[in-house]
Amino acid sequence: MGDRWILAAACGVVAGLANVVGGWLAVSHHGWDRVRQSYFMAAGAGFLLAAVFLRLIPESFRLPQDHHGPPALAVGSLVLMGYLLVHAAEHVLVGHFHFGEETHHEHWVEPVVGTTALIGLLLHALLDGVSIGSAFLVQPALGILVAVAVFLHKVPEGFTIGSIMVSAGRSRRDAVLSAAWLGVATVIGSITISIWSGLVAYALPLAAGAALYVAASDLIPAVNETKGIKMALVVFGGVVLFFATESVLEHLGL
Repeated sequence: MGDRWILAAACGVVAGLANVVGGWLAVSHHGWDRVRQSYFMAAGAGFLLAAVFLRLIPESFRLPQDHHGPPALAVGSLVLMGYLLVHAAEHVLVGHFHFGEETHHEHWVEPVVGTTALIGLLLHALLDGVSIGSAFLVQPALGILVAVAVFLHKVPEGFTIGSIMVSAGRSRRDAVLSAAWLGVATVIGSITISIWSGLVAYALPLAAGAALYVAASDLIPAVNETKGIKMALVVFGGVVLFFATESVLEHLGL
């Protein structure tokens, strides 16, 4: 269990650093065009959807048998609650914010939007960390799969909050710091659930619902803004990457 705690924390740190990279790209003079951002989101969407439907949700229903967790009906309710929690964070706390929007610096927004967007994404990032930590407590291979899925959308997430902050009139330093705070929230989530391992039977389905929202309601609609078959193929490529990663982990005995 000690090794799993360390692995979960390490993966949380790597995912958090990806947030910082995304924030830096948002304020960099070289920038990061929307097409490259879309490729990351498309691959992340496919990988995350596969992880949610093939591993996270099935494991959530299996866990109560060994961890004295909630009954099957309650597991389904927790998945739904996780989904709605992120929905509320993005649409109640943040109003009309959607993942991937406000990425153009010429589109200025009210300063309060930067703060509310950060609050919503902090909750999102915290649940990302909970997903990683919960998955490692169940099985190392599952933890690695979830960590990869989280990592793939962390750079676009950092880019998004960085762009929003600049558009809201904040400094470049504030933009990068906001992305760093998302990274910190991810690390806190991964460490907290690793310490309170008794909550894993509840945390995993909650995290599964949150991950489902990110994949289906955040990433896929953003990807669909780019017309043509290329992005669809990248989404399928993300699913193939999931199976390839799972195969490698199985071969390594994890």
